[in-house]
Amino acid sequence: MADIDCHREMTGFHRNNVTLSNKQQAEMRTRRDAGRTRLKNGLDEAKKPQPKEVHSQGSYQMRTMVQDGDNDYDIDDGAYFAYDDLKDDDGATLTPLAARQRVCDALAWDGRLKQEATVKCNCVRQVYAAGYHIDIPVYRIVTTKDKNDHPVEYYELASGDEWTRSDARAVTRWFNGHVGELNAGESDGSQMRRVTKLTKKFARRAVWKNKTTSGICITKLVVDHFKDSVDRDDKALRETWKAIDAELQKSTEIKHPVLDIKLASAGDQEVTFFRDCLSDALKTLEVLDKSDCTRKQAQKVWDDVFDTDFFTKQPNDGGDNGSKGSAIKVTSAETARRNDGGGRFG
Repeated sequence: MADIDCHREMTGFHRNNVTLSNKQQAEMRTRRDAGRTRLKNGLDEAKKPQPKEVHSQGSYQMRTMVQDGDNDYDIDDGAYFAYDDLKDDDGATLTPLAARQRVCDALAWDGRLKQEATVKCNCVRQVYAAGYHIDIPVYRIVTTKDKNDHPVEYYELASGDEWTRSDARAVTRWFNGHVGELNAGESDGSQMRRVTKLTKKFARRAVWKNKTTSGICITKLVVDHFKDSVDRDDKALRETWKAIDAELQKSTEIKHPVLDIKLASAGDQEVTFFRDCLSDALKTLEVLDKSDCTRKQAQKVWDDVFDTDFFTKQPNDGGDNGSKGSAIKVTSAETARRNDGGGRFG
């Protein structure tokens, strides 16, 4: 086995083509904050109660967002209302649909946006002309008491026609907890985050992203099957993909990370599509196992896998296009650092 070390190229690809730049991060915060201001002003205009809490969630909060050529970014920003604040003018408790509609109406209060907010099954979506959208899941805060008569809060999501117990922040804590556990031991938790983003980038090429599975499904698969490799993101990625593929060949069922429900069931079409794409990628990468594999060939197969030309544009050792051997290594402290003067993001 040649074992061409493409860690340098992989971390460069992550730095330049996958992780968000400082400018993009700032734009995300600005968009999120603008959405919050619009919601606040709209509820004030309608003389309706404000949410008790507003929390970013999903890939934005887990720092696993990836670059998208179409600016197709999904920012999740949950609105958590006190139970008694989600009532109509007659004092009746709002249905899940009515709660989402109230938030939707608030976002459209001044009519200044070209695209009106729309009510979805699990959220209210505001699409912006630049291509990105903000999803606002609507929650109500339910307070009960435990066996010792102490108050306990939990959250219910306005999902379809039902209030469903849910809290996306628990998913963020689950993911960040795994990162922290790895960082506390011998493994690099940041490598797991990079492998997560690289896998999402692979799955979301332009012709695939409307067919493949969700970001949370991919994240769950990576966390469950992550294989670390010191100073070798290329090897960690490939070995993690092998483990995911082996599992998905048995079943496409994916369990929710914190709730006793399924993210995907056996036979799920989107997970099946992702599995098939992953299997094809692993077959392409078998070139790396050949004893006569050159660095140029290794770079070419990684280009094929990610549908890019980034890898073959990187220099070969000694300037020989057919050379074998290891690339210059970079330390994990630098692998998530961009070259635009920014700090770590992922």
